[in-house]
Amino acid sequence: MTAMTPMTPVGTELADRVLGGWLGRIAGNMLGKPVEQGDHWTRERIDRYLRQADALPLTDYLPEPADESDALALRPEWRECVRGRIHGSCRDDDVDYAILGLHLLETHGFGFSTEQVGDLWLLRLPYLQTFTAERAAYRNLANGLKPPLTATYENPYQEWIGALIRADVHGWTCPGAPGRAASLARRDAVLSHTGNGVYGAMWAAALISAAFTAPTVREALDQALTVVPASSRLARTVRRVVSLYDTGLAWEDTLTTVGKETAGLGWIHTIPNVAVLTAGLLYGEGDFTRTIALTVRGGLDTDSNGATAGSVAGVLCGAAAIPDRWKEPLEDTVRSAVFGFDGVRISELAERTVRLTEAGGPWG
Repeated sequence: MTAMTPMTPVGTELADRVLGGWLGRIAGNMLGKPVEQGDHWTRERIDRYLRQADALPLTDYLPEPADESDALALRPEWRECVRGRIHGSCRDDDVDYAILGLHLLETHGFGFSTEQVGDLWLLRLPYLQTFTAERAAYRNLANGLKPPLTATYENPYQEWIGALIRADVHGWTCPGAPGRAASLARRDAVLSHTGNGVYGAMWAAALISAAFTAPTVREALDQALTVVPASSRLARTVRRVVSLYDTGLAWEDTLTTVGKETAGLGWIHTIPNVAVLTAGLLYGEGDFTRTIALTVRGGLDTDSNGATAGSVAGVLCGAAAIPDRWKEPLEDTVRSAVFGFDGVRISELAERTVRLTEAGGPWG
């Protein structure tokens, strides 16, 4: 096995960071899942919900709704995702794709092709558990189309957030190598996305990779920007959030400002969600709870953003440092629609990821 670069975590530390990424992704996803309906659950409505339940500042999973109207507006799965009711993670595509990405690398290695990604979808992923761009690409695959046509034919969702949520495993298995992580994520993303949809996946994978070795979340964000075109709207949006943060502007005011600048794209588009995610990471300042809480309170695609923010924060701090209130309700168990993986242990997924990470060098 090729040795990793000196600054890259190895052994027990690497295992703790990878497990932190998995736990963070799942906990962040569970936190945001009840309010995943961005055209209704705006930032203001989420905070009103929390105030009514006396849950601000948010330091735990969402509380049960304080009134019947809020209960009716939540996603149907809310009863399995709120404080006191969680027994293992709910099934969600944000976690399914992380599992499927792990299976992809175990099956085909780091030299996988985009066509092999599609073949694995058809084999392991139920059609009705895909959405937006992924469903369009799945339909195109079933009709015999090949990449990159699978991403462009009758697919109006090419720049939505779907490819970004598939990127984590490429960051976890490329610690301290953001360029390599981005390359793997791109090969996956072009099955279903183009433009900023692909850049979002590359950026997320690089960000998670950089979190293994960067001294701060700000440095990880800086490194992640190097893998996408500087002139892209994604890069410009990330830089805009960073610049507002640097002026000392409050989190709420930063989101209000960028929200106006990205208005009209829709709540599942990559660009406004990257803004919410970047703000949550910056203003969370490396604290796991504050990071995922601010990110979910930012609205839009709350479960996807919470999952990615949790993955980054979990890698930065490691599993041991994640407060037990986030970990214990998960009961080390994942529900999944990926054939052969329902009920798998989170710890097993992390161990399998570490084996890939250790076998996949060289790094740096």
